[in-house]
Amino acid sequence: MTAAGAPLPLEGITVVALEQAVAAPFATRQLADLGARVVKVERVDGGDFARAYDTGVRGGLGTHFAWLNRSKESVALDLKQAEGRAVLTELVARADVFLQNLAPGAAARLGFGAEELRARDPRLIVVEMSGYGSRGPYRDKRAYDMLVQAEAGLISVTGTPETPVKAGSPLADIAAGMYAFSGTLAALVRRGTTGEGASIEVTMFDAVAEWMGQAMYTTLYTGSPPPRTRLSHPVIAPYDAYPTADGVDVVIGVQNDRGWAALAAGVLERPDLVTDPEFATNRARVGNREKVDALVAAVTSRMGRDELLRRLDEAGVPNATLNDGHGLVAHPQLAERDRWREVGSPVGGIRALLPPITFAGAEPRMDPIPVLGGHTDAVLRELGRDDAAIAALRSAGAIA
Repeated sequence: MTAAGAPLPLEGITVVALEQAVAAPFATRQLADLGARVVKVERVDGGDFARAYDTGVRGGLGTHFAWLNRSKESVALDLKQAEGRAVLTELVARADVFLQNLAPGAAARLGFGAEELRARDPRLIVVEMSGYGSRGPYRDKRAYDMLVQAEAGLISVTGTPETPVKAGSPLADIAAGMYAFSGTLAALVRRGTTGEGASIEVTMFDAVAEWMGQAMYTTLYTGSPPPRTRLSHPVIAPYDAYPTADGVDVVIGVQNDRGWAALAAGVLERPDLVTDPEFATNRARVGNREKVDALVAAVTSRMGRDELLRRLDEAGVPNATLNDGHGLVAHPQLAERDRWREVGSPVGGIRALLPPITFAGAEPRMDPIPVLGGHTDAVLRELGRDDAAIAALRSAGAIA
């Protein structure tokens, strides 16, 4: 129950996650945010390797791990040992959801494949995440975020005409994580009406291929993939970043001819451009993109950012500041809407944003980021192990 008194929607749901890196932890953190109990199973020898991607959070905690693992319980098991697998079996038997992103086939070899688990418990929801899926020629191919961005074509449409670049955030991981999250929610809804669990497969490649829909259809039906256009849009103009007098670029996005008329008359102070055949229609503007961009930049470069934003807003022209990380952290929209919280972590309290899904009257879970194995003993006691049994498991290296 939240402090506000309203229950979160996933309270009472238990998720056991055999997870690492980004995609699966991103999915389960969304579930934890909404009230699910997430038991994160980690290796005894260092745990989730994302813990050590870097030490950017106060010099002792990886930035990815801090982002993805709040509100979870960490249980460290050696699944190469029968004792470790026995503990995981008991955890899964009490769970609503079992989610894993080991290499294809690895969980099944340990005895935790979807078919075997659901034969024991038909109500269980099993989510298996991977790079390319459980079959096909790429089944066993390594699948890191950048590699999948490349394979699915995302890099081909991102960057400059001369240089393709990957997206700066791990979009392949995030895309797969969000589909695993939404798939789990859908399976929980179906189980609530039918009593039946589910076997769900989510791949990073499929997720990014879905996100490439517009580029895919352009390629299918024009015969040519969309070109890389830096910040601009391949079929809309003006749609780019433009300079200001104080050195901060502002992005202007004109979606239609009415928007062009508002920009031309209200900001550029050139009403003649509204009917000029070189600029009057979007097709004409795209064909004369360099002229359009030069006209816009000549005006914006004489204004400070605040003045330009004010004039664009008054004219009803869509715009945004080209922010960096500093601009995001200091963004007034986050501050005014009280989006920041502090969560505990192995290195002390750190700032974190509230999750994007806001339920009125219910504060999302923002519990601490766990130390490796920080909940092992407590969870084992829930499973009926006494202190002597726990000590024996630890002595054997089956737990940490």
